[in-house]
Amino acid sequence: MLTLSSNAVKLARVAPDWRDALRQAGTALVDDGLVESGYAEALFDREAQGSTYLGAGIAIPHGTPQSREHVRETGVRVLQFPAGVEWHDGERVFLLIAIAARSDEHLEILRALTHVLDRDGIGERLAAAVDADELVELLGREQSEARLDSSTIVTGVPAASRLELAAAAAGRLYAAGCVSAEFITAALVEPPVSLGQKLWLIRGKRGVLTPALGFASAAAAVEDCIGVFCLAEREREHVPLMERLITLLEEGNGEALARVGAEQILARLAGQSSAAEIGKVRVRNDHGLHARPAKQLVQVARQQPVPVSVRLSDGGAPAVPASSLTKVINLGARRGQMLIFSAEGEGAKAAVEAMVEAVRGGLGEVVAPLADTTEARPSRNHTHARRVVPPPETDVPHAAVSASPGLAVAEAFVVRPPEFRYPERFDDQSSVEGEQQRLREAITTSGEQLRELILRAPDGGEVSEILSMHEEILFDEELERAAVESITEGASAEAGWWKAIDASARAQEQLADRLLAERAMDLRDVGRRVLASLCGVSLPPAPDDPYVLVMDDAGPSDVARLDTSRVKGLLTAKGGATSHSAILARALGIPAVVGAGEQVLAIPQGSELIVDGDRGRWVVGPCTERRTRTLLALKEQELRRRKAFDVRFEPALTRDGHRVEVAANLGSTAHAQDAVEHGAEAVGLLRTEFVFMAHSEAPDLDTQIGEYRRAFDALGPERALVARTLDVGGDKPLSYWPLPHEENPFLGLRGIRLALTRPEVLETQIRALLVASQGRPLRIMLPMVKDVLEFRAARAIVDRVIAELGDPILDLQLGVMVEVPSCALLAETLAEEVDFFSIGTNDLTQYTLAIDRGHSLLSAQADGLHPAVLRLIRTTVAAAHARGRWVGVCGELAADPQAVPVLVGLGVDELSVSVRQVPMVKARVRELELGAARALAEQALALGDAGAVRDLVERS
Repeated sequence: MLTLSSNAVKLARVAPDWRDALRQAGTALVDDGLVESGYAEALFDREAQGSTYLGAGIAIPHGTPQSREHVRETGVRVLQFPAGVEWHDGERVFLLIAIAARSDEHLEILRALTHVLDRDGIGERLAAAVDADELVELLGREQSEARLDSSTIVTGVPAASRLELAAAAAGRLYAAGCVSAEFITAALVEPPVSLGQKLWLIRGKRGVLTPALGFASAAAAVEDCIGVFCLAEREREHVPLMERLITLLEEGNGEALARVGAEQILARLAGQSSAAEIGKVRVRNDHGLHARPAKQLVQVARQQPVPVSVRLSDGGAPAVPASSLTKVINLGARRGQMLIFSAEGEGAKAAVEAMVEAVRGGLGEVVAPLADTTEARPSRNHTHARRVVPPPETDVPHAAVSASPGLAVAEAFVVRPPEFRYPERFDDQSSVEGEQQRLREAITTSGEQLRELILRAPDGGEVSEILSMHEEILFDEELERAAVESITEGASAEAGWWKAIDASARAQEQLADRLLAERAMDLRDVGRRVLASLCGVSLPPAPDDPYVLVMDDAGPSDVARLDTSRVKGLLTAKGGATSHSAILARALGIPAVVGAGEQVLAIPQGSELIVDGDRGRWVVGPCTERRTRTLLALKEQELRRRKAFDVRFEPALTRDGHRVEVAANLGSTAHAQDAVEHGAEAVGLLRTEFVFMAHSEAPDLDTQIGEYRRAFDALGPERALVARTLDVGGDKPLSYWPLPHEENPFLGLRGIRLALTRPEVLETQIRALLVASQGRPLRIMLPMVKDVLEFRAARAIVDRVIAELGDPILDLQLGVMVEVPSCALLAETLAEEVDFFSIGTNDLTQYTLAIDRGHSLLSAQADGLHPAVLRLIRTTVAAAHARGRWVGVCGELAADPQAVPVLVGLGVDELSVSVRQVPMVKARVRELELGAARALAEQALALGDAGAVRDLVERS
């Protein structure tokens, strides 16, 4: 994100007109090395499209999208014109904030400045500033307001006294992280103050972390009290909220707060009348309500016959006039956030509907729909009939996403989404306490089921790890609290629980990319488990004979409880190759194809089905010839597996004697012995983040030494361990390492970039690896390296630790993981300093082709055999071999039978694959001749797409 600093400020400028002022701004950007001259010229092109005047005497000139190629470095330059300059739209400008940005980073500046625009006299104060620091402070000082949202409100508390209500309100602020325990102690000592209308107030200043207003309403009046407000004061930040509360009381509407839920309380305190017409809609614009869409919204509001107000649903900020551009921008609404429009009087309903439709339409921008979770909800929530999908065509190969390799032929067992039928609100036969007890019992039962699955898990790593995460979700206090709150407002246990699950999952889906959206499925998987317990719903019994499981979307717990002796394959309508269910299918060795579309749910029960997990293909109702061919291929595949396993300890030599090392990828040191028993010649990738994700705080030195030593002991003195340093961020956040919100975390702080922000964490990990190795072969691999500067920064830490250890006996190499195209393109430079390269084809493919591997429509095209990816691999190998360095491939491409000959032909020295795949990859290498593989690779590099490469390999 762009930031303002005093060294970017240029004071006391003079300009005869706006053109000269803009020319000075462009010159400042060029002179300071931020842009080339073409960008300065583009500032005028941008003004021709529309004024960049923001308000309060500020303009934010920036280039056009076409001019971004001229940006050398992202930055800002601030030019002050004390006498002012008349801008071309007639406004008076005192400050130009010239922005050089390669993307839409100027939108962040705009959002950061909107709070300045409403201050009285701010333009004159900016013009009069005589010091750069003073000017930056004026721009950066934001007047915050006390927090008030659904997390600071609790309703229907069964309190026996006014003090209990006060404690509940204070406890709400404590749970929301707004105050410390010191605040509660101090606030409850003082007696509550009556506000009238049976409402009371407690307040305090000690232990305030964030100014906030809490509220607890009583289930029934107690001691002439129906509710207590709790105010955490700091300076004057609480004043606007208290003024709105006083206004509400003056209107005589205080007692109504005890009869409504949290959402209605927020609406009343935001100034919304109970008689107002209301409309809700989520923002779909990628960058939220920045200037362009906000301007469109304001224009729609001004066309309405009645005034329209708008506010955000998730906060206590008051509603603002939708006709005010600065007020609308100042909301800071981001994609996925809910806007609430309100209006009163004749024509109010039509006015609100017009505002909602305008937002849905994108406000002049092309917008993508928000993630549709309708199908993820319990089927009883559908208010319309499901679309009837015809069964798929028989004896025809259908393409989908390969999730787990292998071939399966068996009858289809189609499991359709279960029907959960329950009342939205509990009846007279139950009570709040009864529904809460039902929910707690269902959570307990579900926990017992998960623990049983964890104990039965056939794989000690991924399966138990993901199910353990489900257990953590199940007992998340915030989920239960949200459900209980709905129950206190009259919802049934089922409805309250699902509302909490759905809200949390939706929030996760809106935060970032599709990988995180897939993680929201874990939430719903847990939610459905509890719902099934509450509703007494169970899945139909599986057939006794072998079958292919067909589902809408297999949740991780669905996959984990599969009997692998009977389940021969998995086919789902939804999902992606990176979902947890796909990860588990690979860990269990079950062939799986996902993302096949709704038509798979129309497959007649018991139909014969072929699932080809290697190619991402499936066939229903195969003809006799196709069935015979597939069964023959399956027998041959099984025979090859057995033969491969029998010679698994033999080296992988091509027919002409060229050796390729075959190593194992590990997600836990617990699997190291299993890797050795499957014939792995090394560990080509140890994902060390498992050590960090298994703890509630960063693991200390001794803990890490113990974990890493476990792997070294299993591998023995000859086999190397390639340990990837901590790789978190993106889809692998750590609870004790909070990261700032990023629009695209996969292009942000992750891998080595993140580790270098906490060098002490990286240093401890490196020290643990060196101590644990005790002279055994250790290869430390740095993830997400983009250039040599990042490598040098990490190497400096390694060198310092080695020196501090007193020149220990080491067999050490330091290398990089090639995941970013720039790393491959700069391999020649890196090869002068690194000891080895290991190519992570999963991310390299994603970044090279600009395709999210989890994208429901595009993931099948994210193929590592694309010639563009192969050329990056060739570039890396050529640069490495020229310097005597070795190159490995540790992505899923290394285990692809069609990719192995191409990778060997490109000169890759090591293939690192999952433990179960080691024998088969060795066998595939033994089928090759190096000369033929090289010729095949050269032909592949000359082709135009991945499909052509696969056709070439298949014909060869």
